[in-house]
Amino acid sequence: MSSTLVLFVRHGRTPTTGTTLPGRAPGLHLSAEGLRQADAVATGLAGASAGMPGGGVAAVYSSPMERTRETAAPIARAVGRRVRTAPGLIECDFGRWTGRRLKELSRLKAWRSVQRQPSTFRFPGGESFAEMQARITGQVAELVLEHPGETIVCVSHADPIKAALSAALGSPLDMFQRLVVGPCSVSAVLHTDDHPVVLSLNGSASVVSPAAS
Repeated sequence: MSSTLVLFVRHGRTPTTGTTLPGRAPGLHLSAEGLRQADAVATGLAGASAGMPGGGVAAVYSSPMERTRETAAPIARAVGRRVRTAPGLIECDFGRWTGRRLKELSRLKAWRSVQRQPSTFRFPGGESFAEMQARITGQVAELVLEHPGETIVCVSHADPIKAALSAALGSPLDMFQRLVVGPCSVSAVLHTDDHPVVLSLNGSASVVSPAAS
């Protein structure tokens, strides 16, 4: 199988970024700043296309949530593709924590497990971090098989992307909270015959390394 470059893009900033755990609740859209971030990353990815496997982006995949689809839309336009929905890229199911303020959650005893031992934690009425990681890595594996020798963009959310990057690095899930994935950041993983190669983390759109070509 030829190497496939996966570019993980976190959605742009929303009105609740950094203050609330929105999860899968519908109706959350990008803020004005988030829309500008999405346009900027789209421009950057289009400009970097010459250094990508396959000579450019072959497909743009998005989580089903509004904020990810709004981030993916300008990227798809810039590279001449359409947005395809990939359910496995969706945000973690935070269950009964959905919609709660992070400041409030950080005072809970369970927050220590979220930060220090996420592999043992399940959100009340929701998903476990282990299930989230298995879901997104399984989805990415399917997409890689569909696009040998090509470059794809996967627009998702902070925790799923961090979990996918942790798996690519061969790092235990309990270490994934040490990674930072900012709004509209781009992280690049080259999937080779032997193992994934992490080219960049939490970077800008100009992330394609000569090693990927």
